[in-house]
Amino acid sequence: MSSSEGRAEALADTTIRLVYWTILLVGVSYGLAISLIAVFLEGRGFDKDTIGDLAIFFAGGIVSFAIPSGWAIRRFGPKKVLVAGLVGYALAVGLFPFAGPYAALATLRFFDGAFSVAVWVSSETVLLSRAPREDKAFFMSLYAIALAIGYVVGPIASRGVVAVATKSTSFYVAGALALCTALVVAARMRVGSADGGEEVTLGDKAQPTTPLTTGQIFWRIKMSCLATFSYGYFQASVVLFLPLYLKGQGLTEGQTIIVPAFFAAGMLLLANFVARWGDRFGHLFVMRALGVIGTVTIVCFLFVKSAPVVYMTGFVAGASLASLSPVSLALLGIAVPERQLSQAGGLYNAAYALGMLVGPPIAGRLFKNVSGFAMLIHFAVLWTGFVALSILFRRDDPRR
Repeated sequence: MSSSEGRAEALADTTIRLVYWTILLVGVSYGLAISLIAVFLEGRGFDKDTIGDLAIFFAGGIVSFAIPSGWAIRRFGPKKVLVAGLVGYALAVGLFPFAGPYAALATLRFFDGAFSVAVWVSSETVLLSRAPREDKAFFMSLYAIALAIGYVVGPIASRGVVAVATKSTSFYVAGALALCTALVVAARMRVGSADGGEEVTLGDKAQPTTPLTTGQIFWRIKMSCLATFSYGYFQASVVLFLPLYLKGQGLTEGQTIIVPAFFAAGMLLLANFVARWGDRFGHLFVMRALGVIGTVTIVCFLFVKSAPVVYMTGFVAGASLASLSPVSLALLGIAVPERQLSQAGGLYNAAYALGMLVGPPIAGRLFKNVSGFAMLIHFAVLWTGFVALSILFRRDDPRR
């Protein structure tokens, strides 16, 4: 069977399609809630610093439950964990408007992250198990695109909900959407356990008799983990501080607000093409190239002053750095035995959340106590380090 025939057969898999629809609807649910959290809490009298600190609890939930999610998938199977994650997330977001004290809000955001990572790890496990070995980046790029589209549609839908109801209603709709998605998954998804149920399609039939230890899995996927850690570190930081830096360079607040849209557009338009290059030429090789391009674009932010050039730079940054995710997941998918993909996915998502946790405090202190120039340079150093290590560990890609 040719690569194109194998890809077409996998795309016809109803379970793969269901995962894509699930993650799209989850993205819409995220967008419905996230777009209003800051405004909703500000209306309740919380200051901006306090609101920003809630992101720490969200990331903390991801870090705390990423690896246990992998264990749960091996024990109970990806379908049960996915349904549980969707139901848990629905409860966390639906109850958010009822939470009064800050401790209650922080607790809900923590479990928001915890149940979200269960959804991600279980979805990624199913896709990586079923996607053909030679097309894993292609299939993971569609997953990333579906989630990103949801993030775009969600805030637009939220504006419509608020126009006819209240801000609280948007959280209820987000929870209801996630709950309905859980019911569909429970009724329609047909997969076995991550340990090799009879309904799971495994691309690599040669499974080792002795499972890898957690340390051995991490060592095999260290470059994927480093890529997602670096991206989580960078993404969480630039969302907060790049607009402030650009305002200091002469851009208006209105101009800085739409920079993330160009970042997202770069990923949406080019992630699939980049993924195909990864499947063809080697995942780690393409990840290295993306890291180089991303590093150059970060340095460019130091010198660009006009809004159109800033938008173009943001587009290239999104096309390169944001497109790393599906390629790094594909590398993970061929680096470990498929029966242990859930464990690898847990480590991968924990690395991403760890980057989200440590990036903003470090970047913020550099920005405040040194300069915006120093902050951007330290991002460039981070990605330069990734590129250097990708050269050192170039043999980590089984395809090269």
